[in-house]
Amino acid sequence: MSKHLELPLLKRRRFVQGLAAGGILAALPGLSRAAAAESALHGTAPVLSGRTIDLVVEETLVNFTGNVRRATSINGSIPAPTIRLREGDTVTIRVTNRMSVPTSIHWHGIILPHNMDGVPGLSFRGIAPGETFVYSFTLQQTGTYWYHSHTGFQEMTGMYGALIIEPRDGKNIEADRAHVVQLSDWTDDDPMAVFARLKTQSDVYNYNQPTAGQFFEDVSALGFTSALQKRRMWNQMRMNPTDLADVSASVLTYLMNGTTPAGNWTGLFKRGESVRLHFINAASNSFYDVRIPGLRMTVVEADGQAVEPVTVDEFRFGPGETYDVIVRPTDDAHTIFAQSMDRSGYARGTLAVAQGLTAAVPDTDPVEWLGMQDMMGNMHGDHGSMQGMAGMGDMPDHSQMDHSQMDHSQMKHDGHMNGMPMNPLAKPSQNVRHASSERGGKVDMLVDTPRTNLDDPGVGLRGLSQKGRRPAGHKVLTHSDLRSRDGVLNDKRVPGREIELHLTGNMERYSWSFDGVEFGDSTPVAMKRGERVRVILQNDTMMTHPMHLHGMWSDLEAPSGELLARRHTIQVQPAQRISFLTTPEEVGRWAWHCHLAFHMDAGMFREVAVV
Repeated sequence: MSKHLELPLLKRRRFVQGLAAGGILAALPGLSRAAAAESALHGTAPVLSGRTIDLVVEETLVNFTGNVRRATSINGSIPAPTIRLREGDTVTIRVTNRMSVPTSIHWHGIILPHNMDGVPGLSFRGIAPGETFVYSFTLQQTGTYWYHSHTGFQEMTGMYGALIIEPRDGKNIEADRAHVVQLSDWTDDDPMAVFARLKTQSDVYNYNQPTAGQFFEDVSALGFTSALQKRRMWNQMRMNPTDLADVSASVLTYLMNGTTPAGNWTGLFKRGESVRLHFINAASNSFYDVRIPGLRMTVVEADGQAVEPVTVDEFRFGPGETYDVIVRPTDDAHTIFAQSMDRSGYARGTLAVAQGLTAAVPDTDPVEWLGMQDMMGNMHGDHGSMQGMAGMGDMPDHSQMDHSQMDHSQMKHDGHMNGMPMNPLAKPSQNVRHASSERGGKVDMLVDTPRTNLDDPGVGLRGLSQKGRRPAGHKVLTHSDLRSRDGVLNDKRVPGREIELHLTGNMERYSWSFDGVEFGDSTPVAMKRGERVRVILQNDTMMTHPMHLHGMWSDLEAPSGELLARRHTIQVQPAQRISFLTTPEEVGRWAWHCHLAFHMDAGMFREVAVV
């Protein structure tokens, strides 16, 4: 086959845009079937509200790509129905399992009794086939959240939905119109088969491997010696500089509100209106970089919690995270563009004044290599601001730096760098007791000099204006931009204890863990109800992990100790060290895990026991 014939085939293999009318084929009978059909037509999930809600879980036939597959639906809908509740209400949600295997529902980000949290093996035994489980809890918060299965890979096969909690006093962030924008990823393959392939070959779905052509580009830019040294460095460490995502568009179709890119979900507005968009990342394994070309977005909530408004052009969010933004459309149609972090594909939809209108869809950005800061953290011995280095969040392209200037004698074969002092991030208060750290053997990289800045937008988003990929002044949201509104961070106590854990992995074995210990071999993290605890997480891997702690809030700290924003899911970038404060409010056994489904299943999961 000639090169000219191979390239279109490879492009098709890497990114399937799906069917224009893909989705649910066979759902529940009666009203549920009608609701599912209506939602499929408009690309919007049915809405349920009230103090008593009934949900039915069953297998459903779908066709997103031209292939009929079995999915897991709730009330015959994918996404599951959007549930709208009211702060202060005690709600009863009856979940009936009509499948032949157990199931569960976890209420992501909701503070509730541990036996209502929906994690089989920790908070309850799960929902057996034919059973109905009754969830009952009182809503103590407002904002945008979501719910999903915590059993096997059912979330990955369609079992996820939006959860919106309205303020009891009726006061809300002002906008003329609102839409849920729920992003997810779908695979026609059995998720267990995808996971098994990763365990056999961790980069099996990475079609962005370094090429000979890129080597000669490096030779032209850096010189032969530096280009060769750059390749040798990655080879010696047995690491891949394009290892940005475990699963790519070679096996995933990216969805917006259950609609393929070809299907083009459309959210309507009237000219002159402001629009609130409830963005939810319900993907199993995909980070998305979201922008609306030509429109700025004002972020007003993060993980359901009100933040001081901050206006940005783009944001990255991982599985589990939510952002609420306000936009003011200026044209009759605007594209909502959400490209995957590995740039292998995208989800997309349209804000429009009428069905059928479209706007230009951007090309995906070129793939960027991980830089030295993603592998070694702080290479210069200081822990200053990345913005200070490059301004407004734009950073120099370290993937093209002259690696021949590095002292490779300082680097061990496993990527562990010596000779620089550890950074005492968020120095604990007096009389702090450090948790003893378990350290297993399934680790291929350790970072001695982690970076602690929170103003790095991440690989692929650094220096976009400088590279000509975005207009001048293009602003990408970072952790450092978020500040909770008054009254959100209401626990001002000094923490009395510190817990430090490292996020670890071994790509050759496709093993993920806390402190090198996979979940099955780990011991619970102990906390006391009502105590104020500082948690430090250090990422010793080269992948970004969205870390979700069940049952309690994570109040993100700046390196100086300033409290920034309340979150339930926090991105921890490669070679980064972050800290947050938490106050356990409910006793019981809680889950703490990476929200990348395959990382969680491969071992990056820990129990937290609150007494």
